[in-house]
Amino acid sequence: MRRRAVIHGACSVALARPLDALAQPATMPVVGYIGALSRHEGRRFADAFQRGLAQFGFVDGRTVAIEYRWADGRYDRIPEVAAELVRRRVNVICTANNAGALAAKAATSDIPIVFVVGLDPVQMGLVSAFNRPGGNATGISFMASALEPKRLEVLRDLLPGLQRVAALVNPDNANAADHVGDLQAAARKLAMQLQVLSVRNAADIETAFVSLKPQRADAIVVTIDPFFLLQRERLADLAARHALPAIYPLRDFVEAGGLLSYGNDLTDATRLIGVLAGRILRGAKPADLPVQQPTAFELVINLKAVKALGLTIPPAILAQADEVIE
Repeated sequence: MRRRAVIHGACSVALARPLDALAQPATMPVVGYIGALSRHEGRRFADAFQRGLAQFGFVDGRTVAIEYRWADGRYDRIPEVAAELVRRRVNVICTANNAGALAAKAATSDIPIVFVVGLDPVQMGLVSAFNRPGGNATGISFMASALEPKRLEVLRDLLPGLQRVAALVNPDNANAADHVGDLQAAARKLAMQLQVLSVRNAADIETAFVSLKPQRADAIVVTIDPFFLLQRERLADLAARHALPAIYPLRDFVEAGGLLSYGNDLTDATRLIGVLAGRILRGAKPADLPVQQPTAFELVINLKAVKALGLTIPPAILAQADEVIE
């Protein structure tokens, strides 16, 4: 049942877009999109991106040609994709992940770049300032690692007396150090013991859950990462089999059977980069478009998972929930 509306809210080279884009008239602008997921998993983000472009009259195949590149969760493939789009001389490069933004910025200083990132884009070297980016890039900044303390707080409220928590982190993620640092600081503040588990491939997932038993972890925090998103059903299934309450960064995990999530709406963020790309195609300059920071977050709970774990959701958490999945 829907508790209240949420205003917001990422993330890619299996197959390139067919040559239909190359066959379009020379006057039609071409937009390159770098996605960290697979073509199948990234479909809803691509749809949201197209909705954003459409707000400025750009419809794929009619008034704009979009060339998608998907990395299937492999960070090592993204620089190659960015370089390819630069050689293609697309009008704008759009991406909803840190690796894509950094790769695009390294590949070009003149083609406009629109991004969604989970770190401070100034510290990343993408822009000079939030209000006046000053270069060829702008977009959306989530400051994703800052949400990790809140996820620990939600777990504590759900499980009073919680002491031992494990965190799954992909060390290849540009956010990894920030995730770990923020989690460690929050754990100390909440008097919790934190175990950080590095997971970068499918084999690591199984190993991580096996290692939790001797460590006697009482709950899990899954950090945000394209690989984890691709593995969301497996993660939810393993958490259920090991009877471990887990909190995730996106609602996708809860829809796949996970217990609860707290985080941004990445689908809407992807729509927003489509809007920014549309503005740029209409003549706006990235240097003049402020980096946006969403201020709304969503808490989603899966009641089936709650019952399977034999838990009772405190009224205070239910009152905060944006959606409860029956």
